[in-house]
Amino acid sequence: MTRIIVKELIWDRVNLEHIKKHNVSKEEAEEAKNFILHWKTHTKRYLVVSRVGSRLISMVLNRKSTGKYYPVTARDSGKNERRRAYDKEKKQNS
Repeated sequence: MTRIIVKELIWDRVNLEHIKKHNVSKEEAEEAKNFILHWKTHTKRYLVVSRVGSRLISMVLNRKSTGKYYPVTARDSGKNERRRAYDKEKKQNS
């Protein structure tokens, strides 16, 4: 798996309003740049799962250039995403 490094998130009115619908703030999404795990989706985007406080947040990112990504959406992680993140955290802490 290729390791991605997110240096900057590119924000506009559209994605800010969209993540707000999922009760995720811009600050939480920025903190989510330090993710636990990620994988490439079938649409050539990246899904990252991050721990922000007590929440696990999933964010879909579209690569714009080296280190710069456009957050398509951010939301609370689903069951499968949480399980994968917990398994990875458990493995890292062993």
